[in-house]
Amino acid sequence: MKIYNKYIAAIAVSLVLASCKAPMATVIQDDVKNNIPENFKQDEQQDVNNNSGTTPWRQFFTDPNLVSLIETSLKNNQELMITLQEIEIAKSGVVAKKGKLSPTVRAGLGAGVKKAGRYTSEGAGDASTEIEPGKEMPDPLGNFEGGLMANWEIDIWKKLRNEKDAAVAHYLSTVEGKNFVLSNLIEEVADNYYELLALDNQLDIIQQYIKLQTRALEISKIQKQAAAATELAVKKFEAELAKSKATEYTIRQEITEKENQINALCGRYPQPIVRTKESFMSTIPQTVYTGIPSQLLANRPDIKQAELELKAAKLDIEAARKEFYPSLEISATLGLEAFKPSYLVKLPESIAYNLVGELAGPLINKSAIKANFQTADAKQIQALYEYDKTILNAYLDISNLMSKVKNIDQYYQLKSQETQALDQSIDIANQLFKNSRADYLEVLLNQRDALDAKMELIEAKEKQLSTVVDIYKSLGGGWK
Repeated sequence: MKIYNKYIAAIAVSLVLASCKAPMATVIQDDVKNNIPENFKQDEQQDVNNNSGTTPWRQFFTDPNLVSLIETSLKNNQELMITLQEIEIAKSGVVAKKGKLSPTVRAGLGAGVKKAGRYTSEGAGDASTEIEPGKEMPDPLGNFEGGLMANWEIDIWKKLRNEKDAAVAHYLSTVEGKNFVLSNLIEEVADNYYELLALDNQLDIIQQYIKLQTRALEISKIQKQAAAATELAVKKFEAELAKSKATEYTIRQEITEKENQINALCGRYPQPIVRTKESFMSTIPQTVYTGIPSQLLANRPDIKQAELELKAAKLDIEAARKEFYPSLEISATLGLEAFKPSYLVKLPESIAYNLVGELAGPLINKSAIKANFQTADAKQIQALYEYDKTILNAYLDISNLMSKVKNIDQYYQLKSQETQALDQSIDIANQLFKNSRADYLEVLLNQRDALDAKMELIEAKEKQLSTVVDIYKSLGGGWK
């Protein structure tokens, strides 16, 4: 017995020594998170108490038609539905990893028959054995059994708990991923809605322009009959009118495609999009408060998702490292066993049980374990870079959009002044043309410049509204 104890002790020492050679994970510094600036602009101070990213989307968007579209998209969008199933998959993963911490108990029934050779130790022993006085052992020998079987890996190194915690972190990251999909979906619906309103207003402008050109063409024809204008002027007005009508059909097609794009986001077949285009140009963008950069870590779902994936990767590498350690497994069986079914009820003779404890660990050819560890280590580094990239991109997005909000406001104001001036010049040019004091080229150029300016003014309004939506989403808004 002492010799066996020595062997067991020697094996245990060998396993422990082998586990001491487990490699260490790569340690790299998270410089991006630690060095995040205090403000988005170094020359400006932001109000820490005002952050539009924490505003619920129902309070941020006030257009009832847009709110209705967002509600529909949140119910029907296929990408969102797919993301919700990813959460369910991750939740099941948590349950599976948690189940490994508890013993596995199974119930089973079995039946079999065995014929041992007569000239073997087992066969000779059976032949000389009487199951009862005067009754030989049956040949062949049946075997009937039923009972409970249990298996349990004792989590002595917290490997299984690390795996469970990693699964929990991954599950939470999928929840944040769902929030990020929500935020992106709301931004996309709002941007497309404003683009649709812009197209509606551009269509109105081009239709007004067509009416204006039609009148100019009529005047040029009258002047030609009066010898006050040439055939060249008539043809130029006709060409400009045809060009404008072609543009009208282009805009109509863009409107159809934009409506269908919104319908796709809402998860429904093509149908008219309810909207009010008349108030588009007078819509005042929401005032956006950016707060401070460090609030992005708590507000933006994609940053929280990347942080949780980093946490899961670190736990995964801990679990992979502990694969080098010996594992302790306990297995046990308890039931009834006999060579005839009628003997199963003879107690306690038919009772059978087994209890085994096994300590085992890798000694030779650990290449598979090393490969798994190296993979987990690389994924940890990859997750850190992904986390840093997400933080950096979020900061740069907001910095760019803050500048864009200011510049687009100035651009809109100047385009508005340009449009007013060109409208006045059109009236003047038309009056001069009627009085034969200006030629057709001056009228055409003024009309064309005015049309371009109005189109650009509408695009500026759309960019003004969309930029505010984009910065709201970049601050982490939209999923609440």
